[in-house]
Amino acid sequence: MDSQDTKFNYKIILAALTAVIVGILIAFYYSYAQSRTQISFLEHEKDLLVKDLTLMKADVDRLSALDEVNDIELQTSRYKVQQLLDSVGKLTFTIEKLREYKTELRRLGAKNDSLKLKNDFLNYNNMQLAEKYEASQREIQKIRSTNAALAKAEALQRDQIQDLNKELKTKKYLALETTEGSGYRIRGGRPIQTNKASTVKRLKGRVIIAPDNSLANQERVIYFQFLGPNMGIIEDNANTINVNGNVYSKRVVVNFTGEQTQVEDYISIPEGSLESGDYILNVFEDQRLLQTSEFQLK
Repeated sequence: MDSQDTKFNYKIILAALTAVIVGILIAFYYSYAQSRTQISFLEHEKDLLVKDLTLMKADVDRLSALDEVNDIELQTSRYKVQQLLDSVGKLTFTIEKLREYKTELRRLGAKNDSLKLKNDFLNYNNMQLAEKYEASQREIQKIRSTNAALAKAEALQRDQIQDLNKELKTKKYLALETTEGSGYRIRGGRPIQTNKASTVKRLKGRVIIAPDNSLANQERVIYFQFLGPNMGIIEDNANTINVNGNVYSKRVVVNFTGEQTQVEDYISIPEGSLESGDYILNVFEDQRLLQTSEFQLK
């Protein structure tokens, strides 16, 4: 009986040991499988981290080559990125280290984005400055062209003034004995002299040229210039004559024989267009004022 009990106890002990060994093997296998899963996860995260750091390092190198951001910031970023790359290759990873590296990676990524924004901003500013510079160059060129044209015009004007002065010094002009201006109204198609401003339809100029044999048998041109009370030039049928920048009321051609010559001519104006006051008749030859006369209309 005791022998049977002993065998039975041995069997129980053996079964218990077998169960313990099986449990240990199961626990070891589960722990091993969990470790492999964790190791695979860490290896995958390590590869992603190395890839991100490599891309970031390339961005930092590119910005450094452009030389458009702060050199100290670039050197710091480059050093930290390289330090992380070296650490990833050397250290044994843990979940805590992975989290720490991810935090640092995010911080460096934000700083890298900031550097990219600075670079984009500098590129935009450079583009704006280039456009302003080109616009300024175009404006400067336009001003230079304008100044050159003005200088040329001024030089031409100076030459014309010099030529005119020489002509005025050498040319002999007509001498006038009498200059007279007057107003006329029209009745039955005939002009009748009047001094009533509201009825005047013609202003007549009359001059007497003194005899001068040195100018005999020449065609000479004189100009009548009628000025109203407001000193405005009165037009002939709404037409004026512009000669070298000077404005006249009438152009008169004179065939001068060298003897005393009387010359008369008139301008036409709308009836009622004149106001009462003092009027002036200026007589010019070329641009030289020969004589002036005043007359009054009431």
